[in-house]
Amino acid sequence: MKNYSIAIKETSNPSILKFEVDEFITSHESYEFSNIDEAKPSPLAQELFYLPFVKKVYISSNFIAIERFNIVEWNDVQNEVAEQIENFLNKGGTVVNSTIEKKKVPVTVYSESTPNPSVLKFVANKKLAVRAHEFKSIDEAGYAPLAAKLFHFPFVKSVFIDENFVSITKFDVAEWTDITMELREFIRSYIEEGKVIISPNAPKDKLKSELYLDEQFEQKDDVSKDIINILEEYVKPAVASDGGNIEFQSYDAKEKKVKVILQGACSGCPSSTFTLKNGIENMLKEMLKDKVNTVEAING
Repeated sequence: MKNYSIAIKETSNPSILKFEVDEFITSHESYEFSNIDEAKPSPLAQELFYLPFVKKVYISSNFIAIERFNIVEWNDVQNEVAEQIENFLNKGGTVVNSTIEKKKVPVTVYSESTPNPSVLKFVANKKLAVRAHEFKSIDEAGYAPLAAKLFHFPFVKSVFIDENFVSITKFDVAEWTDITMELREFIRSYIEEGKVIISPNAPKDKLKSELYLDEQFEQKDDVSKDIINILEEYVKPAVASDGGNIEFQSYDAKEKKVKVILQGACSGCPSSTFTLKNGIENMLKEMLKDKVNTVEAING
């Protein structure tokens, strides 16, 4: 039995609620069903239509979105719906039958430079992972077929996969001008063919589990909570745009020292220390006054 978990997310439409799954439930395809007859190819959607308030069901790579009739408010039923979806998935229920006709959506991949000259970011128009994964060798990529294939290129040193991009760190033996086109086309073809990117049986990284993060967050001291919130709101989006990731590791109240973990393009980046000292460290000093003196970076 698998161990899926569901997170409830509001949308801009008050009638539609998203139930995000911590793993992919389709092979990067999306489906929409307006009634129980249309939902024949999807046992999950059919089961949801037995709820009298369900108007439409949308199923995508890692979420189910449901539009409701106005006979109920989401606050009254959302937890029961989340539990029903979670139980269905954990009992091995079929989300969508493999025989359903799939609409092929063209895949585009473009490359972006990063502050780290050894790292290039390849951005796709499809979601690739529900959380970040970093691989330093082919041995670590056993549950990530795309990363394993990339390590067959002799110039690939490490691979970082998140949301909708792949960051690749190269050895100095090759120049980006000589290998970018080859890597971009390989990644694009791999995704378009619907091959597995991250295995459904991938080990759960507790540090990336939303439930675990919530539990751990509540156990931290107030300063650590403030640091995490600042990193999430002001730092992570910018770091992700550069093909990397940053994670809070610890806060020492006595030394007033913050430790963070750098991943992807940020790991080993020549400008990382400069960025931390002149960006993140100054931000934390300014926003938390006398609570922070130094920031120390640890490469993931």
